[in-house]
Amino acid sequence: MDRGQNTGGLMSSAGLVRYFDAEDSNAIRIDPKTIIAFGVLMGVFVQLLTFFS
Repeated sequence: MDRGQNTGGLMSSAGLVRYFDAEDSNAIRIDPKTIIAFGVLMGVFVQLLTFFS
């Protein structure tokens, strides 16, 4: 590998890691179990609509 060549690597992703690690105090917080439950209920609802139509 050439000495002057910049491969990007870890240096280019460092900003993204800092961005996603930061927590905003004004952000909406939703429990992951709530999201999974909503997805399951939505799937059951779609299946029922398909069954009865």
